[in-house]
Amino acid sequence: MKMSHACATIGVLLCAALIAGCITPTPPTGTPTPTVSPAGAQVIVTYTKGTGPMPTLLGTDQIDGYIAWQPFVEVPPMAGIGKVLVYSGDMPPEGKWKDHPCCVFTATEKAIAEHPDLVNAMTASMILATRYLEEHPDESAEIVAEWLAGKGNFTYGDISVSSVDVLKRAFPTVKFENEPTEQWMDSNIEFVHALRELQVLTGSLKDSPDADSKALLFDTTPYDAAQSMVDKGMIATPTPVEGAVGVGYLMSDHHAALFVAIKKWEYFNDTYGIALKPRDPAASRPDTADLMVNGEKVAELKLISGDAGPQLMQLMATDNIQFALVGNPPAISAADKGTPVKIIMAINFEGSGVVVTEDSPATDWNSFVAWAKERSAAGKPLKIAAPGKGSIQDVMIRYSLEASGLSVKEG
Repeated sequence: MKMSHACATIGVLLCAALIAGCITPTPPTGTPTPTVSPAGAQVIVTYTKGTGPMPTLLGTDQIDGYIAWQPFVEVPPMAGIGKVLVYSGDMPPEGKWKDHPCCVFTATEKAIAEHPDLVNAMTASMILATRYLEEHPDESAEIVAEWLAGKGNFTYGDISVSSVDVLKRAFPTVKFENEPTEQWMDSNIEFVHALRELQVLTGSLKDSPDADSKALLFDTTPYDAAQSMVDKGMIATPTPVEGAVGVGYLMSDHHAALFVAIKKWEYFNDTYGIALKPRDPAASRPDTADLMVNGEKVAELKLISGDAGPQLMQLMATDNIQFALVGNPPAISAADKGTPVKIIMAINFEGSGVVVTEDSPATDWNSFVAWAKERSAAGKPLKIAAPGKGSIQDVMIRYSLEASGLSVKEG
């Protein structure tokens, strides 16, 4: 389980690293997906290759709104350039997106097979950190702000806002939960169906029955073992692993569990006997940590920040990382292409939203639909940005627009 030096040194600037929590690769060429729905006023959906450019595009009136994951939903209202129209769990049709899946915790099949106790311990660490997030949201928001921006400002061109304030606003809209329930797995399978329609899936998941898709995507055995250890208050000490173990993540508040587990390592060590102890505790964003269980060093962890979910999945495909926190579409797409990765559990639910310009007449979804129809009739259809084709956000905005009688054109 060794990593190349090149992979260990992957780094990304904040504005680039925040852009790709839930993006899938560009759909292949071939029979094109229809880009215009058959009826209704038209809305243009444009893809910005992540969320980084969105605040600047909104603030300069190049787009009328966007759908993004947190903390980008809270940037416009704090900067005075936009307002939140709706959070993702409340998007239409009513109840459709409540508790929708988002990011997941994954491991390679090789790690699960060869080092099951290690995988169980890492899973337990994420479960305990998620519990801490729920119980200490304000402190956790500050930890994430330190990791992402050194507690400084998020800056996008002329737009600059406090990272701490943004994250404290964002945290209540993200549901940090882990349990891989049947309902949660079924919700992920709905994204499999959507990705097929977008022609992203061309391999094992292209035509597979739902039961076969679940078998390919999920292995919840480590979650069950980890949750049992947490419930009993006793974490089993794994056999120490030789060589570095890679843990991939994205610079997003959705992956706060990892940041909290590392920054609060002493608390977890003293309370539960398990810790991700940073080699440099003073670093705002450590790149190496030791997995400690019951006072024993089990593994050296190389913490790899990626610029996109597909990049992390590629590192998994080459066994350069063994764990990753990533959006569910990249994990689904990677498994479809043959990457030996398994989804172990959820990291978070919901956590996205739609924002519109500050001077927009829209104050809720119904008035947004009316605005869209008015603009379309005038020959100036609304332009709404999404992070990437096939992303969670793209699927949701398309579905909600079309369910409201609005057609979608890519542009």
